[in-house]
Amino acid sequence: MTQLALVIDLNVCVGCHACVTSCKQWNTSGTAGSLTDLNPYGADPNGTFFNRVQTFEVGEFPNTQTVHFPKSCLHCEDPPCVPVCPTGASYKRAEDGIVLVDYDKCIGCKYCTWACPYGAREFDEERKVMTKCTLCVDRVTDTKLPEPERKPSCVLACPANARLFGDVHDPESVVSKAIAERGGYQLMPEWGTRPSNHYLPRRKTEMRIHPEDLKRVDNPLKLDGKQPEYAHREPGREDFAT
Repeated sequence: MTQLALVIDLNVCVGCHACVTSCKQWNTSGTAGSLTDLNPYGADPNGTFFNRVQTFEVGEFPNTQTVHFPKSCLHCEDPPCVPVCPTGASYKRAEDGIVLVDYDKCIGCKYCTWACPYGAREFDEERKVMTKCTLCVDRVTDTKLPEPERKPSCVLACPANARLFGDVHDPESVVSKAIAERGGYQLMPEWGTRPSNHYLPRRKTEMRIHPEDLKRVDNPLKLDGKQPEYAHREPGREDFAT
């Protein structure tokens, strides 16, 4: 069985929120919309978002780091939000494993919100229905789009390529290979929901400083009445592949 999912690389996510704004734009004008904005320019803005980026400061000075953590529906293989729905509005597609909400059946009881351990569902205050990430199902299944564009809008918008999309059940897919090679992990696996979305962990990179980087040189542009001249010196590290 196919299971479409996202793999998010926490090592390269810069927290730019391009995925958030792209998701909002696409889905508010697509089959999942519109996504409500409440008092967007006021002191207490609120609204419906399928994707959010949470930012954390971890560690203690001077050994600190900033972690940007994108989070949306994880499209669990055993989604607890589906069996609790009294109307059958929450369901999992058999053909690709995407978890969706049928707005015509949703009565806004919020049972699915209580059942989801990840806080991934968003209640639309205007429409009074439960909403969530759809993996841009209207894009990924649109055969009129070129193959490279049949991806969620957040994946296409990410400037750092921190978001991958594909079938996690296909061992040859880009997402499966990334999980295997980079130690991808599920969020809170102890809940037994078997999330399809995975995260690639952050990696420590050794910082290398060359001695010449620490040597201060005068800026020739600040010499009055003279054109800048390049100093005659031996080839430096930038002249060679290091």
